[in-house]
Amino acid sequence: MLARQLRRISDRALKRQMEDPLLARFLANLIRTVVIIIGVSMTLKTLGFDGITASILAGAGITAFIIGFALRDIGENFLAGIIMAFKRPFRVGDFIESGPVKGKVVALNIREAQVKTQDGKDVFIPNGNIIKNPLINYTVDGFLRYDLTVGLPESADHKKVMHAVRDTVNQVEGVLKKQRKTTVDISGLSPGRLDVTVSFWIDNFATKTRTEEIRSDVILQVRKAIDASLQTE
Repeated sequence: MLARQLRRISDRALKRQMEDPLLARFLANLIRTVVIIIGVSMTLKTLGFDGITASILAGAGITAFIIGFALRDIGENFLAGIIMAFKRPFRVGDFIESGPVKGKVVALNIREAQVKTQDGKDVFIPNGNIIKNPLINYTVDGFLRYDLTVGLPESADHKKVMHAVRDTVNQVEGVLKKQRKTTVDISGLSPGRLDVTVSFWIDNFATKTRTEEIRSDVILQVRKAIDASLQTE
């Protein structure tokens, strides 16, 4: 009962002081476990069962070793969850990519992370896989960059078209203009055309519009700007 009460109190207190609820919950459970172990040990010692206490602890150590070896994958994910709780590479709501999985984090616990992909699938990634594989967090600071490559005819006035494209992209709602600059650069040369890469930024935290909608709007406006520029030549 004392351990349960201390867990509730510490859980509420830690959540008020810490930004990461997963770490707060883990520390609260750790406090509860320590109190139970101390309480059981003191009780057995008071009753004069010192030898039994030592035997129980030794047996528990051997049992833990056997269970840990048999369930090493689960133990690996649990330890990885503890590491991630102290050094969180992402939080609920972040858009991440881990291996073949790419989507929004909707839930976290000590064993796994739940990610909802863009096609609506819920993927549960073991924490061990996240620790061992490269992880991309697209929204750690809210800024997302998109690149768009278009082809311009060799006969076009490329500088004029590139200026028109940049001005058009900056007029699209949701595209950053001050914190991050839109760039339009020549990226390659193909037979009969010149490849141009358009790079623009979106603040995922500041906009309520889906980033894919903004990207689609940019593509449509760039197509219109190129057609308009070519028709006036």
